[in-house]
Amino acid sequence: MTNTAFRTPYFMINEDKLIDNLEKAKRLKEASGVKLVLALKCFSTWGVFDIIKPYLDGSTSSGPYEVKLGHETFGGETHAYSVGYSEDDVREVADICDKMIFNSQSQLHAYHHLIEGKASVGLRLNPGVSFAGQDLADPARQFSRLGVQMDHLDLPLFDSIDGVMFHMNCENKDVDAFIALLDTISQRFGAYLDQLEWVSLGGGVFFTWPGYDIDKLAAALKDFSEKHQVQLYLEPGEAIITQTTDLVVTVVDIVDNGKKTAIVDSATEAHRLDTLIYNEPASLLEASENGEYEYIIGSCSCLAGDQFCVARFDEPLKIGQRLHILDSAGYTMVKLNWFNGLRMPSVYCQRSHGEVDKINEFDYSDFKRTLSRWSTH
Repeated sequence: MTNTAFRTPYFMINEDKLIDNLEKAKRLKEASGVKLVLALKCFSTWGVFDIIKPYLDGSTSSGPYEVKLGHETFGGETHAYSVGYSEDDVREVADICDKMIFNSQSQLHAYHHLIEGKASVGLRLNPGVSFAGQDLADPARQFSRLGVQMDHLDLPLFDSIDGVMFHMNCENKDVDAFIALLDTISQRFGAYLDQLEWVSLGGGVFFTWPGYDIDKLAAALKDFSEKHQVQLYLEPGEAIITQTTDLVVTVVDIVDNGKKTAIVDSATEAHRLDTLIYNEPASLLEASENGEYEYIIGSCSCLAGDQFCVARFDEPLKIGQRLHILDSAGYTMVKLNWFNGLRMPSVYCQRSHGEVDKINEFDYSDFKRTLSRWSTH
């Protein structure tokens, strides 16, 4: 079955590209001793976890359903974290997680007794330094609610926890910048870290980016671990699935209102939300930097500013032509929604042996069921 037989829109995950990233993760683990847990907030398509699981140590979550998903479908270590737990949330996951990380001292005090003897207990700390391209995603932004800041830290609580988590990076492709953050943490918190069993350094470290110096990162992680005698964790998401997945769409119309706009059967608002949220234009496989023909690639939603990018092509686009929107896995499938009642993209995986597996597909009944299940009449 060829790809042209699949109805658009759809995601196509490439197993070979995924394994390329995972081999880099394996190299980092072996050289540094760090453990890696997949950040499900970035990528939760469990139909391809069979590819990922042999390389990583488990999963980490940002909410109770992700804890359950990680426990049921990924295995290994299951880390539970949330910015705000309810008591019901804690009771629901206490028996299925290996580590529970609280975001605040008040939540730690309120719920510690519910997990004592069941899971290793951790607390998120906010080091006050970070690497992030946009304020919206900066964990150390002004008035951040994420983690406990140093000047608010109740030091005796270190006697009641086993580890801490620092999440301070967002798409950090600069190994030297990460090492500088690591040194800052060691200087500010080192005396307290020496009392602990483990430290998670969170996600956002883009060690699979082309040209990234994995050996330099590994050496820094190993030194930190040995200095403070702790087991280190990283929580990669984007680093695992970057450049592995295309969102394939079809041009359904071409309009010209001062600029030519190719309207495709997908929408950033519904199917690639971070393009809209962070104002980061998508990239197209078919585009040509010096192409003669320029188009706005517009969505079929009713939101006026909903467009994927502006791109140039060597030939004019045609209605019915397919386009591949590159790097569409991270923070994409986990944010799909039914805005405008648009058709939800199916999900496929191009396996190394050449076959294509169908991972998921959706129809009208899925759309209808998310809005109401029972009538009041």
